[in-house]
Amino acid sequence: MTGGTERDVSPERSAQRQPLAAVFLAFLQLGLTSFGGPVAHLGYFRDAFVVRRRWIDERSYADLVALCQFLPGPASSQVGIGIGLAKAGLPGALAAWFAFTMPSAIALVTFGYGVVAYREVIPGGVLHGLKVVAVAVVAQAVWGMARTLTPDAPRVTLAVIAAAAVLAVPGPLVQVGVIAAGALAGLAFLRAGSEEPGHVALAIAVSRWLAIGALGLFLALLVALPLVAAAYPSQALSLVDSFYRSGSLVFGGGHVVLPLLQSEVVPSGWVSNDAFLAGYGAAQAVPGPLFTFAAYLGAVAGLAPNGWLGATICLVAIFAPSFLLIVGALPFWDALRRHRPVRRALLGVNAAVVGLLLAALYDPVWTSGILQARDFALALAAFTLLVWWKVPPWLVVILTAAGGWGLQAAGHP
Repeated sequence: MTGGTERDVSPERSAQRQPLAAVFLAFLQLGLTSFGGPVAHLGYFRDAFVVRRRWIDERSYADLVALCQFLPGPASSQVGIGIGLAKAGLPGALAAWFAFTMPSAIALVTFGYGVVAYREVIPGGVLHGLKVVAVAVVAQAVWGMARTLTPDAPRVTLAVIAAAAVLAVPGPLVQVGVIAAGALAGLAFLRAGSEEPGHVALAIAVSRWLAIGALGLFLALLVALPLVAAAYPSQALSLVDSFYRSGSLVFGGGHVVLPLLQSEVVPSGWVSNDAFLAGYGAAQAVPGPLFTFAAYLGAVAGLAPNGWLGATICLVAIFAPSFLLIVGALPFWDALRRHRPVRRALLGVNAAVVGLLLAALYDPVWTSGILQARDFALALAAFTLLVWWKVPPWLVVILTAAGGWGLQAAGHP
């Protein structure tokens, strides 16, 4: 990420529309090269669209990032959808999502076919190494987010309480309750700094009526899909319901969606826990958003529809809430975030997200990946490479998988 604001962007330039092909190609390049998770993606986006292309000014970019941190869903993908919406309307939003998402989705579905077809010939140590690297990657996310989002004792305490609540009473509804409690705690106990309102230079070509319609559709699907799936038993409807709900209820990005997805697909028997964690480890080795892990789960599901059809269903279902929320919320965000109570609530939500991530690090990631002292040593080495040596995540995944295979070959189960 390039530091500073090398060149100012005039409101006129940042409001200029872009050809749909330019939006698609810009995001395709990012989809092929953006390793490192959502925080790194935001750095890539800033360099691409604020510094180099000057499609958006610094303040507008910060406002857009703030909105996407406030909404559930994958923040980096939502920022991309928002930029595409501003530059080329609804077709631009779709082009940005498709181009940024497809490279990692295709890679993970291909990996899923390999897991299904060649699981018996893949060394068990390699699969276990992928589980171990998931520990290191989630630990890195906890470390980085905690330093930014819980810099003082009240927010550290809030994060610890959130983690304890989720571990004591697992389940997606408890996670939603923890997020809501974090917002209330932020309103009651935390103080937001002063901030000049400023104006948002993003020119969003979405009417308020269309925005309200998108928000209404988001809520209608969230309520109706569980009822329809219960009334008309169908594996396809169950997949849409589960993945839409997961995409609607997760704050904090891809790592936090892990326990939600695990609770949906593993207890139901759709995906084995071993296949789930192996895929999660492989997801660290590809660029683009971690939410494309949904495509892998759809591909390896034991019940039809699976394969490419299941992958497409799960991928569209998990990203649909993000798309509807960005289209619905972006026209109203500038006015909303002027209010200090909203910023205080956001501080509490962010601290609760750290707690959710901490709980996910322990269960199911740690409990499934760290089975003996050698696993801990391997995870610690991977964590050191990620955090202090800044080794690219894809290379750490390869090295850790090789380490798991090496331990197995040396006779250590």
